[in-house]
Amino acid sequence: MMSSLDTESLWREFHAQIFKFIRRRVREDALAEDLTQQVFLRIHTRIETLRDETKIAAWIFQIARNVIADHYRAQSESAPLHDEIPEPETDTDDLAEQLAPSIRSFVNALPPNYRDAFLLTEVQGISQVELARQLDISVSGAKSRVQRARAQLRQMLLDCCHFEFDRLGGLVDYSPRASSCKCSDCKH
Repeated sequence: MMSSLDTESLWREFHAQIFKFIRRRVREDALAEDLTQQVFLRIHTRIETLRDETKIAAWIFQIARNVIADHYRAQSESAPLHDEIPEPETDTDDLAEQLAPSIRSFVNALPPNYRDAFLLTEVQGISQVELARQLDISVSGAKSRVQRARAQLRQMLLDCCHFEFDRLGGLVDYSPRASSCKCSDCKH
């Protein structure tokens, strides 16, 4: 175990960030707190596996992504595929939440095979291997569909709006492109 790291100090430093990260991906505060607890439990039990202390944030956020994926994977075993992204609870101060209606319309505009691949992996949280099994296609075919869906969504968003990001890649601001914005839901 790396001597300079302890879970208590990691909790103080990362709890709020991890909770916010998870809360954006689940619908309820209580569930987000439960999943945050699971993240820190995994951190506590697996801190010895961290090879480079300088990458602690990336390691912690990867654990958070895995916990979220595990949560949705457990639910997706019995959940039917939905044609639309569920409505998030809106927080008008959050730029990503302001873009959610636009993203939903863009996802719905994807060709059905890309839309289904995107919804299953990004919304329901199943792995691309599981996607391949469910759709009875090769793993490389599943990966290709997800990558193409992401690329098409990215292009739709870039055609619609100009985005500004911080040095860590977080969304700082956006503005509709006056001449090419096709998004009637962008309210900024």
